[in-house]
Amino acid sequence: MNMIVAISQNWGISKNGKLLCHLQGDLKYFQSKTKGKHIIIGRKTLESFPNGNPLSDRENIILTTNKDFKKKNCTICHSLTELKDYIKEIPQEEVFICGGESIYKQFINNCDTIYVTHILKTFDSDRYFENLDKRKDFKEIWRSAIKQENDIRYYFAKYEKTTKGE
Repeated sequence: MNMIVAISQNWGISKNGKLLCHLQGDLKYFQSKTKGKHIIIGRKTLESFPNGNPLSDRENIILTTNKDFKKKNCTICHSLTELKDYIKEIPQEEVFICGGESIYKQFINNCDTIYVTHILKTFDSDRYFENLDKRKDFKEIWRSAIKQENDIRYYFAKYEKTTKGE
């Protein structure tokens, strides 16, 4: 299973339900990784998308405890058990965990690969991603050159789970 996230220097991911910044390069990277795949997101993350609509060219799987929640063109799961049962037949390399904070926390230990956009700036955040550089079971195995949009510098990195947490 994969995870994809954009983080600021303090590992912040959002403020008041919105992205910390909009980087066209990051949005294109996200699309290139997740297009044609199955993405797992929380209801609040779905609601943060343009017009609250699911992303096209992907199966949007929404995990929410709200039993009344319905959304066209989405698969809705109301528990981790229901979600795990639903995705068990899907090749795990085709599944991407895409947020928000609580979804990341629930699935991080199930992921083998995490794609991180490192934004080289600190933003005021109220939601955070766990610092992978402090975990012994994930290792950065690839990093892109630094890119710049407007006055924001960033790079892409790929982390993989190590076999024994070393």
